[in-house]
This record gives sequence, C-alpha cells and structure tokens, in this order.
Amino acid sequence: MREILVVSDIHHAGKTERARRGYEYRSIPNPLQRFIAHTYRRLIWMKDPLGHLDQFDKFLAAAGEPDFVVANGDFSVDSGLIGLADDGALQTVQDCVGRLRQRFGNRFLPVLGDHELGKMNLFGGAGGLRLASYHRAVNEAGLKRFWKIELGAYLLMGVTSSLLALPIFTPEVLPGELSAWESLRTAHLEEIRQAFLELRPDQRILLFCHDPTALPFLAHDPAIGARLGQIERTVIGHLHSNFILWKAGLLAGMPQVTFLGNTVRRYSGALRRAREWKPFRLLLCPSPAGIQLLKDGGFLRIHLDPEGRQPLRHEIQRLPWSKP
Repeated sequence: MREILVVSDIHHAGKTERARRGYEYRSIPNPLQRFIAHTYRRLIWMKDPLGHLDQFDKFLAAAGEPDFVVANGDFSVDSGLIGLADDGALQTVQDCVGRLRQRFGNRFLPVLGDHELGKMNLFGGAGGLRLASYHRAVNEAGLKRFWKIELGAYLLMGVTSSLLALPIFTPEVLPGELSAWESLRTAHLEEIRQAFLELRPDQRILLFCHDPTALPFLAHDPAIGARLGQIERTVIGHLHSNFILWKAGLLAGMPQVTFLGNTVRRYSGALRRAREWKPFRLLLCPSPAGIQLLKDGGFLRIHLDPEGRQPLRHEIQRLPWSKP
C-alpha cells in the first residue's frame, strides 16, 4: 500500500500579511454588508483568519513520512485579495511552499488554489484575478497548473480550478487581461483532455482539484466526460469542512443570485450546477483549522494499492484546535 497525504487551505501568513489583521472588513465599505460578513465569520466560517497559523506547524509535526504529499491549494490568506500579484501574498506562499518542500522533498505535489490567483472578497467587490498572480505562482513560487504521476493502476492528476471555471470568474478579471486568461484556460483544458485520452482502460484516476466549481466544466468536455467512470475519487479543498460540503449538497440546483454582490453570484452559480459534481465522487480535505462552528480541522490520509487489488481507503486525521 502507498500513503498519500493531502493538506488543503493552509492559509498561512508571512510577516507582511500578519500585519494586516482586519483586512477583509476594511475592504467592505457598506456597513450592513460588513456586519453580515462579520457575523458569518464569527459564528460559522472563521472569526480570525490570522488566529490559527499554528495549525500549519501541527500538520508538519503530525504528517509522518508518506509516499506523496499533495497540498491542494490556498497557501496564503490572500490579504491583498489579488493573489500573488501582492508582494505580501507572494512572500507567504514562498515561505509556506518552501517549508513543505524542505520537509517532504520531491514527494511534495502542490495544486493551485483560487487564492493564489486572486478573487473578490465577500460582499465588498474588492480584488479579483490578476494575470501577474498566475505568472508569479509559476515562475517565482514554482507551482504548476497541471501535473500527473503514474502509480501502478492509478494516475494522480492535479488541475487548476480557477482556470477551468474561468467563465464563473470572468467578472473578476481585468478587461485587458481576459484574452490572456482565455488562452491559458484553453491550453490547460487541452493538457487535461490529452491525459484522459491517454488513459489505459484499466487505469483509475485520483484527481486533485481545489474548487469543485470547476468540475462541471470538465464533465462537459466530450473527451473527458466520456471517461468520468475511470475517476476513483476527486479530492477537493476550498470548502474547509465536510459540513459545508453537506450544505452544498442540500442547496444543489438553487437559482443563481445576482443582486447580493459578485461573491454571492459566484457561490450560487456554483451551487446551481452542484448536482454535476456527483460523477466525480468527491472527497473533501478539510483545512487544518476547519471552521469556527465545528473546530473540525485536520488533513487527509489516502491509502491505495498500486496494483488495484484492494479498494482505496481514506481517513481524516484531526488537528487540535487552539483558541487564538
């Protein structure tokens, strides 16, 4: 058996980002929207995004020596809201990824998350994708938009969800950068398509995709959609907790809401198509801190038989949640 450890949504913060406490609320000018965001964070999501940075150290100490370590996106808190185009976020990601590479060497496999590329904040409409963030992620942080590794009967594959779901993110893209983003998306889809076309009939895929919003766009590609049955599991992050994934299942198919800001538009648009996630057989990796409501942080251990004779097994290893 081989062990694959998955960590997602580390949301580390370097020196510059640590000095920006309260960044999200300052980016929401409307008092009512700021109150709603504060209440949601305090009761459900995470009261203080900078209050649980020690969870990363706990993960490194508890990881052991697995065969592979996949970090499934979102290495920084993205306090500038524009991804790695912000110097503080780049510093954070370089520090976080550097520590992971030092700890695990060539066993470490990073996946790009939405916060690496930038996205608008909750309600306020500040921030968004920046082309400079993509280039910095690849050229300065050493992240790849796509990778694949053959492991006997399995093919491990990492993809970039924000590129695949670009039609959802288009309102957050600077007008002068849209054409370049579309070219990147086309190239990314082609390399994924080619990997699916090259699958052996007996081969199974373990897919790593940060945000499940991207999955319907894969399913609608004829070459990829025809081979969805070969996906053993799709490991996602982004939602931080299985509680949020469960709620997403309840809200699947809801109408898209367009009058409460761009983030609500994006979230509701994803939920409208959430029924299309089912063929991907989702497996959520929680964030190291989980969510404020349940304090259910941890990481994922996957055990697979390269010869495919035994079923894939997985378990969540919890990390103790310390009050900031």
